[in-house]
Amino acid sequence: MDHIEYAYTLGMDDETVEERLETTGTGVLALADGDDSYAIPLAHYYDGDGLYFRFGVTEGSRKRELLETTDTATYVLYGTEDTDAARAIETWSVVVTGRLTALPASEHDRFDTAEINRKFSPIRVFDEDIDEMEIVIAEFEIDSITGRTTSNA
Repeated sequence: MDHIEYAYTLGMDDETVEERLETTGTGVLALADGDDSYAIPLAHYYDGDGLYFRFGVTEGSRKRELLETTDTATYVLYGTEDTDAARAIETWSVVVTGRLTALPASEHDRFDTAEINRKFSPIRVFDEDIDEMEIVIAEFEIDSITGRTTSNA
C-alpha cells in the first residue's frame, strides 16, 4: 500500500455548507424500512432555514412507502471542481441527516405551482401515469449537517 494516493479532507465552515445547499440543486436521498434501504437522486430547495423536497408519487410506490417508514433519512450533496494546481481536483460533500415530514395540504399554499416550478427542477417521470401522480412536498427536519472538502495542502 506504499503507492496509494490519499487526499486529506477538512471540515467546511457553516457559510460554505449553506452556499452548497443553496447552489447545488440535486443530491441523493436515502430512505429505509428496517433492513431495506432505498436511495434516489432528487432535487431540493433550501431557503436558508428549511430544506424541502418535492416528490411525484403514485399509489403503492416505493417512495411513498419509505417516506412513511423512514425514521432518520440521509441526504448527500457532492461535487468536484478543477483547481489551478496540476492534477488537482477539489472534491466536496455535504451530508444532512434528519426526519422527513410531508407538509399537510393546508401548507401547500407556500408552494403554489409557479413557486414549485421556480424552486425545484422538473419531476422526472418514468413509467408513471401523470394523471395518477400525487405531488408531495416534504420538509427535512435537520438533525445534523456535515460538510467536507479536500485539502489543498
